[in-house]
Amino acid sequence: MTHRYFACLFFSTFFSGCAVDGRESDGGDSRSNSEIDIQQLSTIVKTLASDEFEGRAPGGVGEEKTVAYLIERFQGLGLQPGGDNGKWTQAVPLIHTQVQGSANVQMKTAEGVQVLEQARDIEFSTTRPVENIDIQSADVVFVGFGADAPERDWDDFGDVDLNGKVALFLVNDPDFAAASDEPVAGRFGNRRMTYYGRWAYKFDEAARRGAIAALVIHETEAAGYGWSVASSSPGENYSIVSKSGDMEPVMLRGWLHGDAAASLFEAAGLDLQQQRELARRPEFNAFTLKNISFSANLKINVERIMSQNVLAVLPGRSHPDETIMVSAHWDAYGLGEPDEQGRTVRPGANDDALGMAGVLELARVLSNGPAMSRSVVFAAWTAEESGLLGSEAYASNPIHPLEKTVANLTLDILQTAGLARDVILVGEGQSDLERDLGRAAAQQGRVVTPESLPENGLFFRADHFSVAKRGVPVLLIMGIAGGADLIDGGRAAGDQWIADYTGNCYHQTCDEWSGDWDLRGAAQDISLFKTIIQDLGNSRRWPQWYEGSEFKAIRDVSRSVRTD
Repeated sequence: MTHRYFACLFFSTFFSGCAVDGRESDGGDSRSNSEIDIQQLSTIVKTLASDEFEGRAPGGVGEEKTVAYLIERFQGLGLQPGGDNGKWTQAVPLIHTQVQGSANVQMKTAEGVQVLEQARDIEFSTTRPVENIDIQSADVVFVGFGADAPERDWDDFGDVDLNGKVALFLVNDPDFAAASDEPVAGRFGNRRMTYYGRWAYKFDEAARRGAIAALVIHETEAAGYGWSVASSSPGENYSIVSKSGDMEPVMLRGWLHGDAAASLFEAAGLDLQQQRELARRPEFNAFTLKNISFSANLKINVERIMSQNVLAVLPGRSHPDETIMVSAHWDAYGLGEPDEQGRTVRPGANDDALGMAGVLELARVLSNGPAMSRSVVFAAWTAEESGLLGSEAYASNPIHPLEKTVANLTLDILQTAGLARDVILVGEGQSDLERDLGRAAAQQGRVVTPESLPENGLFFRADHFSVAKRGVPVLLIMGIAGGADLIDGGRAAGDQWIADYTGNCYHQTCDEWSGDWDLRGAAQDISLFKTIIQDLGNSRRWPQWYEGSEFKAIRDVSRSVRTD
């Protein structure tokens, strides 16, 4: 008997589509109404990632087909609309911007002018609805890691004035690359990224201080992805339509290639590596780069888009106002430049059509089961790839009150390499939902393993973060958070799967559906959420943030509205 025989025999209790003769079933047996169906997952991904859906970019034909498909699936399961005013959708007004023309910018130095080529030396875009950008000879201020963290006794900015200037940041946290004997070691969680390490925080901090532009120096290890990912959508961006009183973003934002940054520092008479080391010291203060100025004269195409989140509800029996949310994002990267094979569609099969398929499968299985006391909200977010915009729009204007949202469970990228002995936990040490995950994993004969790459800051890079920062306890399953201990090949095989996916196909045209995928591991992980939802759905328990979590105080403010 083969190794796969025993694996299927053991795990067949938890999902369908796995047969003991080594072949996948068609999911049509009696178990499929109560278990995650591998064939259904594959079919859904194959549809959403097809060329017909044009890469599922917000706006246009791709969105129309995606939203219609999701509504049809939810409606077919007998669920209720969970969106605005009894509809299936929630409106998300977006601005889509695209830099036009040659799209190069310049750095003037004492040695002459350095032209920075879009996608080669720099990646920049705007989230302002402006048709022209004209920046002339703006000073460039090196702000180190750009952290203003009084609770950590850290301030990179000092008295520097950023008004009308370009803020230049290092990626990640001050202690990311610190040796154990450096004063900064451990102050920002060591290798575990804090929110101060995220580019979103850095851009916001630059805007709060009046900068006209903000650039983050790219480093593959510190960013968690290569230059091909950072520059995958050159000149293009999305933002939520701002309201009166909202903070205005910087005019221009993006990434500066490490080689281009090193050349720039050299022109200023500085060594970039040495400046990285100095920026790790508590006494570091931001400073203006001598004899360096930034100029850009750009035309911007501005498009206003009314995008949509899709929401469905499985009503609870006795406490329908208390909701458990399970979510994924429906969007991908749309159409781009032709690759070597001439493909222009960036289909987002794993990121995140597979997560979306998991949400639909959970909706099917839970709707076929006995009614639970609490309601379940199934959310399909738009514009995650543009900065978590769909989930942010919901979190800032929730249809189902966040104070009575029991938990959010998010699926964003699932591994496609087969059965695993463990599940990877993202963001260890946040809430007692981690215990729920441990109990559910134990029922499958599995264990929980903390993410192997906490420095990548994945906890801040998925849609659950939009509700987490407003106090809702969350769990994220993300297959690139660490190499799973695969039944076939162990940890080494799990690490190799991540290396192959993130190094070759993440956000690229080759993130496409494949009949060779082994979705048994994905089904395992989705089944964990089924177990947790059913447990919370029939309990009076409210998951709690751990002491020390930055989100606990936010949740505690609304404690009185929840009944244990």
